[in-house]
Amino acid sequence: MTYRVRFTPEAQRDLERLYDFILQRDDGAFTLAERALDAIRNAIFLLETSPFSCRKATPANAFLRELIIAFGSAGYVALFEIEDARTVTILALRHQREDDYH
Repeated sequence: MTYRVRFTPEAQRDLERLYDFILQRDDGAFTLAERALDAIRNAIFLLETSPFSCRKATPANAFLRELIIAFGSAGYVALFEIEDARTVTILALRHQREDDYH
């Protein structure tokens, strides 16, 4: 089965915020910011075929899950929901060292 992966507007803004943060923190490190986006995109491919392989975000909801995305010494976490048999929606993205989703 193949799932369609979509982003909420909030998750899209998170992606832009994370990209901008790298550019600001590392003085315009465009290559590093692009590598981070590539790592996120490549990890999201897993959701097209195996979203249930990711960890549950809460024990009470088997459809709300988190994808751990390795990048450098930390990485990112994508909060997503398996909406139905065909759709996965990315709700939020954060750096692993952030306190919580924004």
